Amino acid sequence: MVKSYLKFDHSKTFGQIYSIASNALWVADQSSTNTTNSSSAGKAIVGANEDVLCWDIKKGEVLGRWSESNNSAQVTSVCQSQIDADVFAVGYDDGRIRIWDSRTGTVIVTFNGHKSAVTHLRFDDSGVRLASGSRDTNIILWDLIAEVGLFRLKGHKDQITSLNFLQKPLDLEDRTANGATNGRDDGLGFLISTSKDALVKLWDLSTQFCIETHIAQSNGECWSLGLSPDHSGCITAGNDGELRVWSIDSTRLKSASSDPSDNVLRDRGSFYRHGKDRTTGVLFHPQRDLVAFHGSEKAVELWRIRSEGEISKTLARKKKRRRERVTTDDNGNAHMEVDDKPDEVSTALVTEVFVPYVIVRTGGKVRSMDWAGGKAGKSVSILLGTTTNQLEVYSVVHMEMKSKREEQPEYSRTFSVDMPGHRTDIRCLSLSSDDRMIASASHGSLKIWNIRTQSCIRTLDCGYALCAAFLPGDKVVVIGTRDGTLEIFDIASSTLLETMKAHDRDIWSLQVHPDGKSLVTGSADKSAKFWEFRVVQEEVLGTTRKIAKLTLVHTRTLKLTEDILAIRFSPDARLLAVSTLDSTVKVFFIDTLKLFLTLYGHKLPVLAMDISYDSKLIVTSSADKNLRIWGLDFGDCHKALFAHQDSIMSVAFVPNNNEGNGHHFFSASKDKTIKYYDGDKFEQIQRLSGHHGEIWAMAIAHSGEFLVSASHDKSIRVWQQTDEQIFLEEEREKELEELYENTLLTSLEQDDQEAAGEDQVVAAGKQTVETLMAGEKIAEALELGMEDLELMREHQRAKSFNSKAAIPSRHPVFLANNDIPASAYVLKIFQRIPSASLQDALLVLSFSQLPALFTFLSLWASEGRNVSLTCRILFFVLNTHQRQLVSSRLMRPLLEDVRRNLQVILQAQKAEMGFNLAGLKIAGRRVAQIGENEYVDYDMTNASTTTEVKKRTFVNVA
Repeated sequence: MVKSYLKFDHSKTFGQIYSIASNALWVADQSSTNTTNSSSAGKAIVGANEDVLCWDIKKGEVLGRWSESNNSAQVTSVCQSQIDADVFAVGYDDGRIRIWDSRTGTVIVTFNGHKSAVTHLRFDDSGVRLASGSRDTNIILWDLIAEVGLFRLKGHKDQITSLNFLQKPLDLEDRTANGATNGRDDGLGFLISTSKDALVKLWDLSTQFCIETHIAQSNGECWSLGLSPDHSGCITAGNDGELRVWSIDSTRLKSASSDPSDNVLRDRGSFYRHGKDRTTGVLFHPQRDLVAFHGSEKAVELWRIRSEGEISKTLARKKKRRRERVTTDDNGNAHMEVDDKPDEVSTALVTEVFVPYVIVRTGGKVRSMDWAGGKAGKSVSILLGTTTNQLEVYSVVHMEMKSKREEQPEYSRTFSVDMPGHRTDIRCLSLSSDDRMIASASHGSLKIWNIRTQSCIRTLDCGYALCAAFLPGDKVVVIGTRDGTLEIFDIASSTLLETMKAHDRDIWSLQVHPDGKSLVTGSADKSAKFWEFRVVQEEVLGTTRKIAKLTLVHTRTLKLTEDILAIRFSPDARLLAVSTLDSTVKVFFIDTLKLFLTLYGHKLPVLAMDISYDSKLIVTSSADKNLRIWGLDFGDCHKALFAHQDSIMSVAFVPNNNEGNGHHFFSASKDKTIKYYDGDKFEQIQRLSGHHGEIWAMAIAHSGEFLVSASHDKSIRVWQQTDEQIFLEEEREKELEELYENTLLTSLEQDDQEAAGEDQVVAAGKQTVETLMAGEKIAEALELGMEDLELMREHQRAKSFNSKAAIPSRHPVFLANNDIPASAYVLKIFQRIPSASLQDALLVLSFSQLPALFTFLSLWASEGRNVSLTCRILFFVLNTHQRQLVSSRLMRPLLEDVRRNLQVILQAQKAEMGFNLAGLKIAGRRVAQIGENEYVDYDMTNASTTTEVKKRTFVNVA
């Protein structure tokens, strides 16, 4: 009989506030309409591994979590639409882009065009187009209305670091009184892009061509670009704190000058900020004359932009000094230097325009920055996402700098979101005996979590923790630190009971004895010490009262010749296993501490080990990426498994044998995966993927129903046992299918790159497994549909001779769909395909299948079925296969039928739309004449007064 196993699935994720792979955005509350000067703290939209979290900055609570069930890629970029504040674009590590609706927390559309991580996203001013840059050096422009990729821009040689839209300015005669254009189409505008290849490029999106290329930095890469709110200039940032200022000639965007020296972007000079590392963020304030810079250090620099009056005064003062300067000629005669040059603000150096304002010191290295709402006229606020898994909001008092002698502006940290997570990597985990609480410890903090609600119950300060354990009763937690001390914490009172100097060096492992009366610690000082739990009566200072206090009493010491890395009791309390730095595991009798077995075989030190519930098997994991299963009776190695691609940090058996899984064990590695093994058959049962960093610690529930893991990505994940059964043969088949699909997609990408060649503009599509399957479904539906059409035609011919001819039996697929006609069935297949994947799915069809496709397009046009989808499919196929269609005589009749039928249905729809528009205009005039205003759209009439805030009023009801 084939053995089946129960599957473990990812259940919960907690402990992470902010992922350093993504950026942080500040969003105003819905009740506040002014997004830049709001009195409320607002919300922060941040990436947290594969999810997007919405944090209440003031309360430190999660307001929403945007997650996709089939997504395992990490969030790398977040961008908000300026037109619709509820629409967000989120880029992922696998190259996908999802458009989210923040009100419902659902995905509106998914785009898939990049081959690697998305590094930057930007909406245009109209909010209907999105530009995305990636590590694959490509820029793609997406149409959110048609839900397709318009084109791909190729020109940069390294990853894209920033994107900004520039709109072509309109002349006064091109605008109407209310600001609308007189039917003039100014194209898609312009796009400025920067990359790590140290180039800044200006793209004309109407012609899809790069019109200007400049060297952005004099030394190394270009890491960021900040565009001024009025689009009059920009600043590029690179290495060594260098900042280069560029002016943007808006009149040059309108003209079609062929003079190569007449550039839109003009270099105005460079200046340097205080930090000398690379500048990764440049952000202009939307209303104030401030610009912020940050690198990877623990600071954000605010610089002030001087006004024209201040610059003029500075130039005049310098000119006066030059006039007062006395010089001596060759004859020894002294005379004053005369400077008759006029003072022009436009010729001033950038060092005269940008002056330091204040340096904000932060609690961690800054990864991302955004302006937050502050009180109007009083202060400006900055939202910061740091590499220490926290969000901070700093408020800077805004003051006019009239003199250099005035004091620097004051700043303070007003809000922070740091309690729901650790600042550094979690190095150890421990579950309580009832599996309701979990203790996680890192360098500096110990946190107690509720497993069911994922809420942090306690946060305690501690040393650099390397191991931890709950003591019997689940009221006390003991941790071993890097400096060799044992710290004992009382959870109920949130106090440190005692700190004991237990070892001279790092305590790498500790475990409580199975009888619950003692524990053992293993250290790098080559000793294992046994500690007994005792309750002593301690006097309260200043009184005669005594209180009971738990303490540890040292009873025995086991001396070894090498550093101890891991230590484990056998569940029957008979043996003690100790792994040492010489890559061996020694097994001792607990009562006499005599050596029983020595396990040789690993090539590198054993980092973790565990003993099965019946004390018959021991599994060891090593830095040599191997697992070894040993018998504790004779010390023989049952099996050696090459399990992971990196060091295996933790291994643990299922603690009981309730379902016959007592010899099953889990291993966690620095290769970001957890694997589930059968220790009797030596087979891998399941592979658990989800972490985006090295896994440092793992703990299994005493019931065996779930396990918990902690990673370098600052997240704690719970993996729950489900009722779904898995079979080893099916798992191996799935792995082979995934390998085949990855190989197929890699070959398709290579073919696309070869076909594209060196073109600057190519198609934005990308073949995936989903698009290939959708193309196969379309081909299958077309084949079935043509067979059914031919069958029904035969039936019609038979009825012309015999009116009582029997109805032929159709394919079961049509009968299962309520006996619908073939055209409706094929259209149903097309409608199920997402709009963003439709074009790539149509590319799967061969040219021999186009006659069938045009046949159904003609039928849909004549029947009036989904005309917009019909036209979209038709136009794409015509553009793709234009050369073959022109040279094919067989396709001409089909194209004529499609054209004829489409003309009829489009003329009818045009007439209907014109009739409806005329009726709406008449109704609007009648409503205006009557004077009724209850049917007028409130949002449209108050569009210009959206910044007004309604206040409570009091009325007299007497």
